[in-house]
Amino acid sequence: MTALHPAAPAAPAPPAGAWRKLSAAMTAEVPAIAGRPVPVACAPGAGQGHPACYLPGIPLIEVDGGLLGVDPATADPASLADRERYPVTWGALTHEGGHVAHSKVPPPPPDAANWCQAAHMLEESRMEAAQVTRRPGDRRWLRATVSKLILDDFTAAGAAPATAREAGSAAALVLAREHAGILEPAETVAVAAKVAKVIGAGAFKRLEDTWTAVHATADDDARTMARLARRWCRILGLDPDARPPAPVITGVSDLAGAIREAAGAITAAVADDFTPPPPFPPGRPAEREAENAARSTAGRAAREVFGRRTTPPAVTGTRDPADGEKAAARRLTRTLRAATAGERATVTFTSPVPPGRLRMRQVMAADAQRAAGALPTAQPFTRTRRRRVPAPPLRLAVACDISSSMGAFTGPVASAAWIVARAASALPGATTATVLYGRGVHALTHPGHAPGHVTEFGAPDDTERFCKAIDALDGALGLSRPGTARLLINVSDGHYVAEDEIANAQQRITRLAKAGCGVIILRPDTPWRGHDWKDAQVITLTDPAATIEVIARAATRALTA
Repeated sequence: MTALHPAAPAAPAPPAGAWRKLSAAMTAEVPAIAGRPVPVACAPGAGQGHPACYLPGIPLIEVDGGLLGVDPATADPASLADRERYPVTWGALTHEGGHVAHSKVPPPPPDAANWCQAAHMLEESRMEAAQVTRRPGDRRWLRATVSKLILDDFTAAGAAPATAREAGSAAALVLAREHAGILEPAETVAVAAKVAKVIGAGAFKRLEDTWTAVHATADDDARTMARLARRWCRILGLDPDARPPAPVITGVSDLAGAIREAAGAITAAVADDFTPPPPFPPGRPAEREAENAARSTAGRAAREVFGRRTTPPAVTGTRDPADGEKAAARRLTRTLRAATAGERATVTFTSPVPPGRLRMRQVMAADAQRAAGALPTAQPFTRTRRRRVPAPPLRLAVACDISSSMGAFTGPVASAAWIVARAASALPGATTATVLYGRGVHALTHPGHAPGHVTEFGAPDDTERFCKAIDALDGALGLSRPGTARLLINVSDGHYVAEDEIANAQQRITRLAKAGCGVIILRPDTPWRGHDWKDAQVITLTDPAATIEVIARAATRALTA
């Protein structure tokens, strides 16, 4: 949590040597992150005891150089690739830049009253939600530093183990960040269960409604933030106007343990995200031949599966979409359209003649060139153009297992397939396809086709042909080819009959992941344990009705990653 109200907000000694150069380079990048310039001081020990902090009264952003992990003399923040060598440090700077841009009215000091402490914690996720809405690419940097922020803030806000105050801190600092889109549901599910156990399901639902309202609050609406922070305290049974007690660490509760496990999972995911790819293997011809063979197999499977126009045996009929499904398709269209809008790029042009802004230094340089009898090369006029750079088009593939153990998910997947296809049909360049796989592989929705009716199906089969399903979707949508935002979503319990099917499917998933295609496995919450897939994000679904929500969120993040 940012030290917006440090106990002694004195300006630190300016960084020296290589740290001074690095601080200047970071300062040059702040306007792009925060929308306005703010000086940066990066040095070991800076940050007022936090990874970083924003001191609005000076103003100044402090970043703890102890987190850098590389020689500061070699760091070049102007290089996008170089930032990946120190993601935690760059994430800390991005977090503080978000406070500069969106924390317009900081609440009173957190130790003044319980509601002030709640407001500070809620501001963290509200600000980050606003930042990734404005700059979607900042999400991976915020994720890189969120583990340190969570552990730091949770320790600072800690109380006796397993109390309502501790549960409220966990909800504000962890669960609200999942709603903001920073964390993944699989990373917070254990924390959510512990919080609900401590405060009760009813109070948990009211907290969820509160942080949802917080995320919809404007940057400068201090009145609403204070009202919601006071509501937060009353839900937890705390007096909003009482001073919070000093932290008392008496042991590690189940909730604290769940938070530490979540932080560990986030750290591991971030490490995987920023691990550089391995060098290309020396057997380049063999690799190229294997890739060509895989693409040829995928092309054949796509022609076979999507070339058939017969009704799949598992299909039980069609129906008109319900009003709720139509509304969900419209919402998903708006969400994907916003995600594909991209960011605004600024390009500066120089010219020897108007229009533009006159730069006197260049005028003097041109006069000097003329006086020396040389042809003037100075360009005194500058002008700036801003344009929106669109996100890459979306390729979204859905494969649903129709073996008998998947009967509870046939209805939600049929609904989700229709919603996704209808939503994508309204977006330029977006293409989706859905297949069913059991004894055979059958197309449920074809690429580029917006079905008018929802196709319902059953789960009658006793085996699974997952490999052919992946090949058909790869061949139809080009999941292994760069240039688009690609996402493969598999709805299956992973309980497959044929062992070679699992091994071969894992090879295909790894190949797609290396090619830049995201792979998500939606696994029903069943008594048996399915295969532990690698190079894929596995999400356990306890409610089949949540299928479309998870697919929509994954598609949005694929576009904004």
